[in-house]
Amino acid sequence: MSSSPPAQEFQIVRHGEIAVVTPSAKVEEMHETMIEQAARLVVQSLRNDPPAGIVIDLSQVNYFGSVFVSFLLRCHSLAKKHGSEIVLAGPSEPARELLKLLDLETLWAIYDTRQEAMDAMSGSD
Repeated sequence: MSSSPPAQEFQIVRHGEIAVVTPSAKVEEMHETMIEQAARLVVQSLRNDPPAGIVIDLSQVNYFGSVFVSFLLRCHSLAKKHGSEIVLAGPSEPARELLKLLDLETLWAIYDTRQEAMDAMSGSD
């Protein structure tokens, strides 16, 4: 049984002090243990050189469930330990609904686009 390594489902791009993490649409089908590994890999790659801010770009993910929410929360708690801030960008309508339902839109600022999120993080507000 060959499944792609979880790291491939997440693209991490640094823009100076800001890291942009983009999960692919495949995270919707990932098994819980894979999500767990992926969260660890994403956070480890940020741990060596912690960014001031992390933008999680949800534009490729239409919908996600509890497993992905736990990924977000895991990233959140690890980021907090390192003094980084997390914001979300580009969630779909169903994803936004879910975040609202779970009362998570109070935990993270949510922006319509990756650019808006990056602008906000780089202190242009």
